[in-house]
Amino acid sequence: MSEVKSHEFDNFLQKSAAHYRLFLVYGPDRGLVSERAAQLAGSFGIPLDDPFAVVKLDATELQQGAGRLLDEVNAIGLFGGEKLIWIKGASAEKGLSEALQVLAAAPPSGSYLVIEAGDLKKGAALRKAAEPSRAVASIACYSDDARALNALVDKELSEAGLRISPAARERLLEALGGDRIASRNEVRKLALYCRGRDIISEEDVLAIVGDSSAISVDDAVDAVLQGDVDALMHAMKKITTSKTPAFLVLQSCLRQFQQLDVMRSEMDANRQSASQVIASLGRGLHFRRKPIVEAALRHWTAPAIRRELNRLQATIYQSRSRQSLEESLVLQNLLAIAIQSAKR
Repeated sequence: MSEVKSHEFDNFLQKSAAHYRLFLVYGPDRGLVSERAAQLAGSFGIPLDDPFAVVKLDATELQQGAGRLLDEVNAIGLFGGEKLIWIKGASAEKGLSEALQVLAAAPPSGSYLVIEAGDLKKGAALRKAAEPSRAVASIACYSDDARALNALVDKELSEAGLRISPAARERLLEALGGDRIASRNEVRKLALYCRGRDIISEEDVLAIVGDSSAISVDDAVDAVLQGDVDALMHAMKKITTSKTPAFLVLQSCLRQFQQLDVMRSEMDANRQSASQVIASLGRGLHFRRKPIVEAALRHWTAPAIRRELNRLQATIYQSRSRQSLEESLVLQNLLAIAIQSAKR
């Protein structure tokens, strides 16, 4: 069993990755999954721009069976040398898990296999094929904690020759997390904005990160609650521009409706007003969002909230199983909920 925990990856990459040929990189932080898969691919000494040495496949191409992947792994490159087979968007493809099981029993000697997957549960077929085998490195990627985010900020700002004030750091950390690539892009955007200065101030962070993907996600959720289709489209455009996965908006919307469900149940059970419930159960809400959530509580009934919860959960499942359609699925279903909200 070769499981690499999220915080162990850097050490694994330096000291142990060279001993493996098969890698499964998975987790809810898709940006981190993509980044770590790229770090692995770059460590093999194979030119990543060589189309004869690197084969990139979408997991949907492997649904018919294990044969396609096994052929790619065992094929000899046109000009000899080692090969990299890099698979993206894996989830529950039977052919892929079957192929990994075969390869785990007899690892290739001239090829590397890197599989990028989403948030796989413990009993998922891919994990069941990978984790019992000593030949497969299973690498979990979970959202950055405070320590990892601080390290990311320090690394990016140090490379840019910048320092950051404590207040600015605190404000910046509030806007980061959830997706490694989106977080890195925000820090780099801030560094570019402050180029030529010695220290980054809180005002700098508010000026450039205040319109960041983290804020845009809240904007999108609020637009859904308010039934404001134009505001939702504007927020989603900003999210797409910042390269933040649309999946994060879906997760945030799901959490918001779960909170509404709890609050609405409290209102109905104890005959409390929306403002009373917000005062007791909404302490974690930003003060600017409280009026929006309070209005939603007044307009949405418990059955309606649960119906939309079911819709959101179904969309999450669909977006995981059909990742190529993720953005379209997310936008389509958020628009549907926003339209329902506008009718209330």
